[in-house]
Amino acid sequence: MVHQHGDHHDIPSHSRVKRMGGWLPTDHRIHQEWLSRTIDRAHKRSGPPEQTKLLPVLQEFKDLIENNPRLYMYFNQMWDEVPRRPPYNKDPTGKSQIRNYKHMLSVLNEVFGRAPEWTDAAAHAGMVGVPMAAIFDYAMGTPSGHAAFLDPDVNKMLKKILNEWGKFLKTSESASVLGDHTSGWFGETGYKDLMEVANTPTKTSFKFEEMYHCDPSKKHYGFTSWDDFFTRKITDKSRPVASPQDDNVIINSCESRPYCVAHNVKLRDNFWVKGQPYSVVDMLAQDPLADQFAGGTIYQAFLSALSYHRWHSPVSGTIKRAFVEDGTYFSEPLMFEQTADGGDRIDIDIKGIQGALGYLTALATRAVVFIEADNPKIGLVAFVGVGMDEVSTCEITVKEGQKVKKGEELGMFHFGGSTYCLMFRKGLKMKGWPEIGVYQENNVNFPVRGKLVVVE
Repeated sequence: MVHQHGDHHDIPSHSRVKRMGGWLPTDHRIHQEWLSRTIDRAHKRSGPPEQTKLLPVLQEFKDLIENNPRLYMYFNQMWDEVPRRPPYNKDPTGKSQIRNYKHMLSVLNEVFGRAPEWTDAAAHAGMVGVPMAAIFDYAMGTPSGHAAFLDPDVNKMLKKILNEWGKFLKTSESASVLGDHTSGWFGETGYKDLMEVANTPTKTSFKFEEMYHCDPSKKHYGFTSWDDFFTRKITDKSRPVASPQDDNVIINSCESRPYCVAHNVKLRDNFWVKGQPYSVVDMLAQDPLADQFAGGTIYQAFLSALSYHRWHSPVSGTIKRAFVEDGTYFSEPLMFEQTADGGDRIDIDIKGIQGALGYLTALATRAVVFIEADNPKIGLVAFVGVGMDEVSTCEITVKEGQKVKKGEELGMFHFGGSTYCLMFRKGLKMKGWPEIGVYQENNVNFPVRGKLVVVE
């Protein structure tokens, strides 16, 4: 199987690591500064972790951990299993990080009252777009963390927790981070970075109000909540549909960074091993239509935290099936490296869950949409929108039997984005795939509704 990845497990330094899409800062110092500041704020507000009065849903999580011997063991051990060697033991701020599950719950209790905001740290600007992933960071890559975040009871609880936070992110209170202050999304740094990400793919110079549907005369550009802002709609002027009358042109479904093109994919494969090969049946949740993609091609791309998070149909056609498959939220594969004496030791990927994109396609919560293309040469196409980290809601906005035109909306990620795949049947000949490495190395997105590939 040809499986080309544009991202590698290289670590330039202990401070700077390759974190795709900007969900956690490239400069690890920003992540550490945010975490230390959040820990301090939680302590000042609620006192020691043992004395914190938890939100009801977090108290329920605590009860689940403490009343289940298996989970109690996992959540105690995962923090102790983080390696005591660089870069895992580095904390440039000199302040303590998460120490145990009670400390974790106390910090989560603080996070749940705020939407993601911009951070200034040591003259570096950045943003922690996935606070829960920042809290779990290394612990979820340990053996006990791996087991805990695969556990069905834990994931059921996490879904409940994330849905509660999602309710807050739809309130007017959550819009406070959309101001033009230093930590606001429309502040000097936030606005500059937002528009740099938006304009770079097409080398344009649109203003925010030209790029997205909004009202610049109103407070927060008219967005009523954090979720309203993150699910903002893009304008046709800024992202026109490529070759709308040519059914041989397949478009990009999401504003995203190309990650991988894999050919001759297997119907069933070991998605949990190093290299994370695609497993069609598992990706498509054992749907009967999965058989049609054996030996086919999969294109995968990664969504940026600063970008646009709605999905668009890659082809004109008819929706055959559309459903959301519940799965994991913070599970990542175990990584091992060989020691000098020939043994194995845990080697946590410091990119975290964002370095496990192939693995996530089979396990994470995901939206699956099958489209029968009007172009008979293309036939059946599968779109898979994969939720990751805090992305707890994949919302499908089309129905089975509905006719869609190329470029029309299929749905959206709430609270940001993740990764998505397009799946094509065996024998379909296509040319002009984007160069994976170019987009990865330059941190550039491929524009949504732009020409992705052409059917021969």
